[in-house]
Amino acid sequence: MANYTAADIKEIREATGAGMLDVKKALDEAEGDKAKAVELIRVKGLKGIAKREGRAASEGLVAFAVREVEGGQQGILVELNSETDFVAKNDKFVALGDEAVAAAVESGATEPEQLADTPFGEALTTAGATMGEKIVVRRIGRVQGEVVTSYMHRTNKDLPPQVGVLVATDAAAAEVARDVAMHIAAFSPLYLSREEVPADLVENERRIAEETAKNEGKPEKALPKIVEGRLNGFFKENVLLEQAFAKDPKQTVGKVVEASGGTLTGFVRFRVGN
Repeated sequence: MANYTAADIKEIREATGAGMLDVKKALDEAEGDKAKAVELIRVKGLKGIAKREGRAASEGLVAFAVREVEGGQQGILVELNSETDFVAKNDKFVALGDEAVAAAVESGATEPEQLADTPFGEALTTAGATMGEKIVVRRIGRVQGEVVTSYMHRTNKDLPPQVGVLVATDAAAAEVARDVAMHIAAFSPLYLSREEVPADLVENERRIAEETAKNEGKPEKALPKIVEGRLNGFFKENVLLEQAFAKDPKQTVGKVVEASGGTLTGFVRFRVGN
């Protein structure tokens, strides 16, 4: 039997993110040689990549960077996925998230596929091999403004941030930007303003509201007012500036930003797996 200890297993698991059984098998095959065991894990992992293509990668983290650009700042948000939360909280995986953001910043990538031809693409493949899981960059988000404010939220204290928000404002609204970012993290708006909502979606919501009111037996004369009321309800639920502000529900987010004397120009929100 190969000569190795529980501490050796722990060391290799932390270094590679591989499962305990895989580490034991590698150490047995390597006759206790830790360096060789790590190499075996990587080689076997590379061979197994094709088999993992169909697996779901729904755990992971969000990572960000804010950089200075002409006219202000640009924020980049990246979602990196793994199959299990065990890998998601591994230091190597967390570091890979930072590498993904750095690669997106340097390359200007807006889609995950664009990272394949960067040095990070090889690092991603290697990480998947050594950790024994499907690891993918799911999406990249960007927002730009005079000031970009970030908020990263941990849904579990043992895991890296799984909700990330970037908010772009002018300098005046920067004082309320973090509170707005926290609001976005909690209430997940889909659009900044009602002008951003696609016209076909608005018409569909209007149609549903009208059909629902008719099925409820509402008077024909009252339908326009009822439909508009329900459509406004849709906007209040999905449009950031029209949502009731988390810290003061008597005000909308729009009113809070307006009171600051500034303007909110954009946002991006990622939640791992959603």
